[in-house]
Amino acid sequence: MNTDTTEKGLESLIVTTMTGNIPSPSDIIHDASSLYGGTGWHLGRWQDYDRQYAVDLVHLTAFLKSTQPDIVEALDLDNASPTRHKFLARLQGEITKRGIIDVLRHGIKHGPHHIDLFYGTPTPGNTKAEELYALNRFTVTRQLRYSRDETQLALDLALFINGLPVATFELKNSLTKQTVEDAVEQYKRDRDSRELLFLFGRCIAHFAVDDHEVRFCTHLKGKGSWFLPFNQGYNDGAGNPPNPDGLKTDYLWKRILTPKGLTDILENYAQIVEEKNDKTGKKKEVQIFPRYHQLDVVRKLLAHAQNHGAGTRYLIQHSAGSGKSNSIAWLAHQLIVLKKDNSEVFDSIIVVTDRRILDQQIRDTIKQFAQVGATVGHADHSGDLRRFIESGKKIIITTVQKFPFILDEIGTEHRGRKFAIIIDEAHSSQGGRTAAAMIEALSDPEDTVNDALQKRMEARKMLPNASYFAFTATPKNKTLELFGWACEDAGEVKHRPFHSYTMKQAIQEGFILDVLQYYTPVNSYYKLIKTVEGDPEFDTKRAKKKLRRYVESHDYAIRLKAEIMVDHFHEQVIALNRIGGQARAMVVTSGIERAIRYFHAFREYLAERKSPYQAIVAFSGEHEYGGVNVTEATLNGFPSSQIPDRIQEDPYRFLICADKFQTGYDEPLLHTMYVDKILSGIKAVQTLSRLNRSHPQKHDVFVLDFMNDTDTIQFSFSDYYRTTILSDETDPNKLHDLKSDMDSYQVYTPQQIEQLVELYLGGADRDKLDPILDACVATYKEHLDEDGQVDFKSKAKAFNRTYGFLAAILPYTNADWEKLSIFLNFLVPKLPAPIEEDLSKGILEAIDMDSYRVEKQAVIKIQLADADGVVEPVPAAGGGFKPEPELERLSNILKTFNDQFGNIPWTHADRVHRLITQDIPQKVSADTAYQNAKQNSDKQNARIEHDKALARVMTAVLKDDTELFKQFSDNESFRKWLTDTVFALTYK
Repeated sequence: MNTDTTEKGLESLIVTTMTGNIPSPSDIIHDASSLYGGTGWHLGRWQDYDRQYAVDLVHLTAFLKSTQPDIVEALDLDNASPTRHKFLARLQGEITKRGIIDVLRHGIKHGPHHIDLFYGTPTPGNTKAEELYALNRFTVTRQLRYSRDETQLALDLALFINGLPVATFELKNSLTKQTVEDAVEQYKRDRDSRELLFLFGRCIAHFAVDDHEVRFCTHLKGKGSWFLPFNQGYNDGAGNPPNPDGLKTDYLWKRILTPKGLTDILENYAQIVEEKNDKTGKKKEVQIFPRYHQLDVVRKLLAHAQNHGAGTRYLIQHSAGSGKSNSIAWLAHQLIVLKKDNSEVFDSIIVVTDRRILDQQIRDTIKQFAQVGATVGHADHSGDLRRFIESGKKIIITTVQKFPFILDEIGTEHRGRKFAIIIDEAHSSQGGRTAAAMIEALSDPEDTVNDALQKRMEARKMLPNASYFAFTATPKNKTLELFGWACEDAGEVKHRPFHSYTMKQAIQEGFILDVLQYYTPVNSYYKLIKTVEGDPEFDTKRAKKKLRRYVESHDYAIRLKAEIMVDHFHEQVIALNRIGGQARAMVVTSGIERAIRYFHAFREYLAERKSPYQAIVAFSGEHEYGGVNVTEATLNGFPSSQIPDRIQEDPYRFLICADKFQTGYDEPLLHTMYVDKILSGIKAVQTLSRLNRSHPQKHDVFVLDFMNDTDTIQFSFSDYYRTTILSDETDPNKLHDLKSDMDSYQVYTPQQIEQLVELYLGGADRDKLDPILDACVATYKEHLDEDGQVDFKSKAKAFNRTYGFLAAILPYTNADWEKLSIFLNFLVPKLPAPIEEDLSKGILEAIDMDSYRVEKQAVIKIQLADADGVVEPVPAAGGGFKPEPELERLSNILKTFNDQFGNIPWTHADRVHRLITQDIPQKVSADTAYQNAKQNSDKQNARIEHDKALARVMTAVLKDDTELFKQFSDNESFRKWLTDTVFALTYK
């Protein structure tokens, strides 16, 4: 017999596996899946489906007969009587009103009867509940003829629980040249969303499936249906891995949609929530079904926590916009009922977040699950946490800022309790003092530990009676080392996340958008002129920074850039109907003053254009502008709390921000970002990622960047495109080195450290501590030169920073380090910084702007390397020296500045920039004659050899870049500037 490669063959394979075959061991790939494995589906018949009421009458009646026989008799279910029709009409109405999820969970009331329609997961040892659960009827029906009008219309598969439909399938087969995309189109085009089976809430999900991918939709709306991916991911990207034992997608029916697995989803994940309608302000219902990575991470975390108990740290790296809030809510809800050997694994769940919306999401999640009696409390004030624990509120939500102060109230009265601490957007703020205060408040010190110093050291350790669940899209090195899992790789210890859903996978699956797809840098060109007769000297480095800030903040520049942004938005966003005409834009500025200037420039130019749109400005606190104190509320004309809602409503289309809404802000209508702020590293990733939230009508996003280059942005994103790994652990020996270096300055004595620590831990008054510290400050000022002061203070800060982090994870304690840390925490704030005279003061009064123009460059798709991001460990080195000012005449500073920023732009600006700042200096530094001169001669001779080396390097450049060589040969001012620049980069 030939292999059946048709769509019907795939259908037969799935049904046979669900109803007959037991999965092989390889089908269960991790410990969490085994909790939900197994078969138990029965084959249904399409002939038993009642299209009028959307139920399988045979299996509904059979379930009720086996569990509630009196109901069957009272409702006359065996006969087509008016009594039965009334019941079925009531059942249909309740599902329409409440949704299938709630009806299955809670049953329905009909006349004098309460009718259970599903029996949930039994608690261990409850024999009666186990018997009832076993009577549930899980059925799969092929070629379901669902239509009341055209009976020939049929679905490939439908899943039923006790006769009630819960999921539908459209299957496609790549061997017949049809894919999951065709299945999605079939749902959108051929399945009428007005049919009873497809009404909102009637099924928990509709699946489009082929032999490579799975997608699902919870609300069919014809062409507007939004299908999300439900794939495992492969090679940190989209899709599914090759399956040596079957189809790539058979995890769906072998491991996810088993009776136990589907029961778990119904009880703990699927839900209908209310959301506010963006335009009308009215509430609307949205049905939620977990995506694969959400279901996978929660199940794996629960399984591991159940097996290992409290005391484990988990880092979850899930891309921005990937639904972390729901994952956290589902995890918190299930951790409170997690048991091992009939005892609870955790007594209390504490969620640490900066997002107010998370509080309501968790409340809504808990409210959906009737079997959970625990409540949620939001700890805003001191004492809340203790009161919530005592009153039985098992999930407590607090903020990063309030957390240490709230926990300080607990003391030791709850010692012995077990905590699960869920950290939303975990970063280094969770380490150091915050972690120490949190740990000290929840710790369980033994009665024999009476030494205050020992208690402080123990308090810095990660709690043995708490598990930490840290969620972030962009883990820093500290975060990876605190919460990541250590593993050996080629003899080195590296730290990895427990679970990851990468930016790469999220982008490839279309769940978030690629914010680097259409990145457009904008270059500024300007000329400054001298307005004073004399030619004073200024510090070159500081002067250049001030001049750049002056130019970019100049009223003319702000107005010109505002016009470019407004025109671009109207012509490239509104005119092209982005997001169905609903697109919004964010303007990222470098400070409050600039944000306010932009706000006024936008308002004026929008009025001149007779545009129907307006801007909103966002900044914190009060700011003086034009001689008047203003706030965002006074400028906008409405309270700050309304900004997220107002930007969703017309006429508001522009959100002008100064350090607000750049992290954690989730607005799918954001389409375009205008950047007028220097960004790099995590800040760049977090800021640009505000654009990545998906929307059914959102197909692209756009970045217009006035301040950053493509190399910087590419480098910033590269660490977080795939799984982020810590390359090595922080070396604790660096603390020995730092202490030794600081001791050598003799700013303090061991006796002074001992005396201060003893007084402080003994509760002495401030006037007992200051004399010791002031004596050290006097030594610092009198006996150290400026470079020594800079070096000592820098090393002291580095010691405190590194020790505050390492103390939480080192397996041992060191009393000398703890004492020095206490001492330095008091001493460092008292150490004066070396007085640095601002030798650029007055330069802005001596110049004016002669011309300014901006030039938009070509749109670029920034490609990211397809490799794991590797971050370096926490830098433990400290020290430095005070840089010598480089004085230069104002005329020369302006000439250099104008030569650099005012010339005609290079044809290949990025390549030239890289040559000048990286390639050429590296080659000059490698020149042997120049190296010898630096080591064995003075600066003047080194400069002579440098200039010769540069000439040789530039001759070699000729074959690769004639444009740059021509400028070096023919443009004297450029040659001088390049020579000075490369010498400054290479000599030190």
